[in-house]
Amino acid sequence: MNIMRAGFEILTPISHDGIDELKHIERIGRVCYKSEDRITEDGESAKKFVKMLIDRGHEAMIEHSSLSVRFTVDRGVSHELVRHRIASFAQESTRYVNYSLDRYGNEINVIHIEKGITLDKKMNNMDANTIAAVIEEWERAMEDAEKHYMKMIELGATPQIARSVLPSSTKTELVITANYREWRAFFKLRISATAHPQMREITIPLLEELKKRLPVIFDGIEA
Repeated sequence: MNIMRAGFEILTPISHDGIDELKHIERIGRVCYKSEDRITEDGESAKKFVKMLIDRGHEAMIEHSSLSVRFTVDRGVSHELVRHRIASFAQESTRYVNYSLDRYGNEINVIHIEKGITLDKKMNNMDANTIAAVIEEWERAMEDAEKHYMKMIELGATPQIARSVLPSSTKTELVITANYREWRAFFKLRISATAHPQMREITIPLLEELKKRLPVIFDGIEA
């Protein structure tokens, strides 16, 4: 069994400060206002124009640009990610991936719960020994799940049948492609203090990274 950390990878190339992406939105958005003559090559007009659109709530224009992100999370978190309907998804399939094979390391991969525990307010008052005991119990459960999965495969069960014993902590990879407007809505929901702790484990650092790379689009969103 291999224990992993949750993570993400931004797959869509983004220009410096997102200038090219903002220029694209500006060229489209100015059709509405017939103000194409105000476009400047340095991108300053794009920054101001797109900020104005967002400030006014005219976010339909930023739907014309999209972003793809690959998430490495547990399957419990992935079930929440795919609830965002205005997006496209591609996810690692436990129906077809046989984790007993050499190409998959002859083991299942699980996402560690430690970071999720630190973000769970209801567990903030737990002492270190109790938290360690919780993690130890979780590790035992993961090892048991792997043992039963491998045994079922050995007995001839197909991956789609054997996966019934895989835990929610099983690692999965998921690519989400959505337009900028949907990503803004996504973050407003998924960085909230009421969101699942293991969801916040990946959404907060992803938002911080996007604020650096596309500040005009994402700067106004706060946890």
